[in-house]
Amino acid sequence: MKNSVIFGLVIGVLSLIWLFVMRQTGYNLTDSQANPIEYVSVLIPLIGLYFGVKNFRDGELKGNMGFLEALIQSFKILIVGGILAVFAGIIFINWGGAQSTDTTFQSFSGRIFGALLVGVIEAFAVSLLLTTKSNRVD
Repeated sequence: MKNSVIFGLVIGVLSLIWLFVMRQTGYNLTDSQANPIEYVSVLIPLIGLYFGVKNFRDGELKGNMGFLEALIQSFKILIVGGILAVFAGIIFINWGGAQSTDTTFQSFSGRIFGALLVGVIEAFAVSLLLTTKSNRVD
C-alpha cells in the first residue's frame, strides 16, 4: 500500500502543479472546448503509473508479477492520485477567479470524467506492458 500512496501522491501533486501552471499561462476552464495543451496532461498519470507499477514489480514482487496484480496496483495508484487531483481541481476553481461557477463546475466535471477514462485505459496498458507472469489457459 505504501507504494501506491507514494506514486498516487506524485500523480496528484504533479496534477496540482500542472493546473496552476496552466492558470499562469491563461488557461480558461469556463470554455467547454479543450485546448491542445491539455492533452499533455495525459502524460502525468502515464508516467506515475508506469514507474509505480514497475517499482512494485521490481521491489515487492522480485520481478514476477501477473496482470491482475499489476492492474490492482494501478487502480490503487489512480485512486490516491485521483482524490488528490479532484481536490486540486476544487482549489483551482475556488481560487481561479472564474466568473461563472456553474459553467466552471460543469466543465471541470466533464474533464474529470475524461481523466477517469484515460486513467483506466492507461492502467490496462501499463499492466499489460509490465506483466511478467504468463497465465496460460489450456
